Formats: sequence, structure tokens, C-alpha cells
Amino acid sequence: MILIIIASILLVIIIMAQNPKGGGLSGTFGGASAANFGVQRTNDFMEKATWTLGGTIVVLIFLSIILTGKPSQVAPSMPVPAKSEAPVKQAPASTAPATQAPVTK
Repeated sequence: MILIIIASILLVIIIMAQNPKGGGLSGTFGGASAANFGVQRTNDFMEKATWTLGGTIVVLIFLSIILTGKPSQVAPSMPVPAKSEAPVKQAPASTAPATQAPVTK
């Protein structure tokens, strides 16, 4: 999941750096003329990077679906035993003999 996010951010950066009218990074670093040798290499790199990152995102998404999309094949988890409460211990009966208070009439 994190790899998909990183690849997506890189793809956005690469796409934003491109300019469909021949500008973008190639125009900034190589001049305005598209006939320069360095400009053509920059355009080729940007196009290859765009397609590579796009394909990488698709592959990572498919791998994510394959690895997490089949819950029926997940190893069964150990059932949690029900809590059984211990019986309440009653206070022991006093061992002293019970004495009755004298009754007065």
C-alpha cells in the first residue's frame, strides 16, 4: 500500500513536470528549442518514467488484490475461549460458638 502511494506521488510529479507544448523541464533546462539533443533525451526520460510508474502502480494494485482479496484462504485463527468466571468464594463461617444475648423480661 505504501509503495502504491509513493509511486503515485512520483507519477504526479513527473506528469506535472511535463508540458505538452514542448516546455516543462525540457524547456527549462534545455532551452526553448526542441532540436537540442539534451531536450530530446529529457522528453524520452519523462515519457519512459511516466509509463514505467503507471505500469508499476497497476502491478502493485493487482498484487495487493491477490494478496489481500481472498479471505477464504486465510489461515483460520485460533478461537478465543469464552471467559469462565470462577465461583465466588464465600467467607468462611466463624469458628467461635454463637452466643445468645440473655433475654430479660
